[in-house]
Amino acid sequence: MPRTHEVTNQVPPHHGYDAAADPALLEAVAREGADWAVPEIHRLGVLAGSEQAAEWGRLANENPPVLRTHDRYGHRIDEVEFHPYWHELMRTAVAHGLHAAPWTEDRPGAHVARAAKFIVWGQVEAGHTCPVSMTYAAVPALRTTPSLASWLEPLLGSRTYDFGLRRPDTKAGLIAGMSMTEKQGGSDVRANTTAAVPAGDGTYRLTGHKWFTSAPMSDVFLTLAQAPGGLSCFLLPRVLPDGSRNRLALQRLKDKLGNRSNASAEIEYEDAFGWLVGEEGRGVATIIEMVNTTRLDCVLGGASGMRLGTIRAVHHATHRRAFGKALIDQPLMRNVLADLALESEAATAAALRLAGATDRVAGGNADEAVLRRIALAVTKYWVCKRAPGHAAEALECLGGNGYIEDSGMPRLYREAPLSSIWEGSGNVAALDSLRAMARQPETVEAFFVEVGLAAGADRHLDAAVAGLHKQLADPAEAEYRARQLTETMALVFQAALLQRHAPQAVADAFCASRLGGEHGGAYGTLPTGVDVEAVLGRVRTEGAGG
Repeated sequence: MPRTHEVTNQVPPHHGYDAAADPALLEAVAREGADWAVPEIHRLGVLAGSEQAAEWGRLANENPPVLRTHDRYGHRIDEVEFHPYWHELMRTAVAHGLHAAPWTEDRPGAHVARAAKFIVWGQVEAGHTCPVSMTYAAVPALRTTPSLASWLEPLLGSRTYDFGLRRPDTKAGLIAGMSMTEKQGGSDVRANTTAAVPAGDGTYRLTGHKWFTSAPMSDVFLTLAQAPGGLSCFLLPRVLPDGSRNRLALQRLKDKLGNRSNASAEIEYEDAFGWLVGEEGRGVATIIEMVNTTRLDCVLGGASGMRLGTIRAVHHATHRRAFGKALIDQPLMRNVLADLALESEAATAAALRLAGATDRVAGGNADEAVLRRIALAVTKYWVCKRAPGHAAEALECLGGNGYIEDSGMPRLYREAPLSSIWEGSGNVAALDSLRAMARQPETVEAFFVEVGLAAGADRHLDAAVAGLHKQLADPAEAEYRARQLTETMALVFQAALLQRHAPQAVADAFCASRLGGEHGGAYGTLPTGVDVEAVLGRVRTEGAGG
């Protein structure tokens, strides 16, 4: 073969590593009370870092779901076909309890263990985590109606993935979807026009059009509709108790920027059968815990993507040479990589702290409930807002190779904006932070108690906390300033966690760059004096590519 076909200076595949070998993740798992789950997290991490799982994710993404509205005889079937590897991803996620196991496990740290596995397994292919997240979030809403929860919760929490449209009570496990937004309303769900009419037997019949329905091949859906008593929450099965199909007509699948392995649909309710969840007129109140839970998964998804982008960039820079030495030995590239690593570690620390709060809230801790209300709102805004820029910079570390689909980086880049849009885009999340503080002033006190645990650890953090006190004391044009205020709160929350729990090199670099003004508008603008080697040592993937 001619010498022109010799391949040199190309990076080996990023396979054969443990995706759970993440110090920031494992340290957070231990301190949040889920160290008992570490062996299983590692088993999932080894699979997530394998060539086999990478192929599952690649082919599920490259072969998106297909809508079949009718069978060959003209019967309406409204089914979505998935690539077989989609089902492998789902089967693995369910077997490891990512979907709803914490609700059926009476064990401290169950939500933390699940969050860690979500971050690890989501790095394989983010699309399938949507129905996983919806199922996880459905249980708190269903618990408002014990008659539904008593028979559905064990099936939603089952670790058996049982795909196919059959009567829920005949299946070994169920998956849940969500269907709230409509064409005219979007995030303003109170503008919904779908109507729910009592059928006289305790059930309702729904008629309307849903603009976005997550995971349309799920077994059951939570949805909002206007009942006689006002906007209410309902549970709609795909298959009715008598074995016939519910009148849910799939109009089309959305052609999305990313998240392509997952189906999102427009659905028409045509006198569809449903059960009331909660009280009539209390639909938003009933479903709000579902929204809070899916917002936590938005943060977990953002942290998962950041971790993947960072380790891929470091892997590439370790094996690629330019100008006489490895990229990772080039000072400016080291600055960029360390900056990406800091963002990733801060996101992971915040995500697992919120998962820990979820565990404690489930155990009845009222103080943690108050903290979670505000900390989740500000963290959802900031981590998800940072994800797209982080993915772009990680992609650029691979140069032209990163711009090619084979690298997997374009998929990561296209996926990154979703978490910021899902469950309320940036403005909605920022305004929700203001709403929490206005309606529950105790959330502000809880926030300052939490970040006060790191008082005196860093001058930049202390100054930022003092400045935040002043900003919150001035209500003038608060809505106009909502993004800036929310960003500051999120950074302070992350910085306090890092000062308390991360290595000093990580914590100090984060505070100096994010709070001390020693940072530019792009990644790779860390100040001098940062212990870059200490930061990068926490993101190298042992064994990947040799």
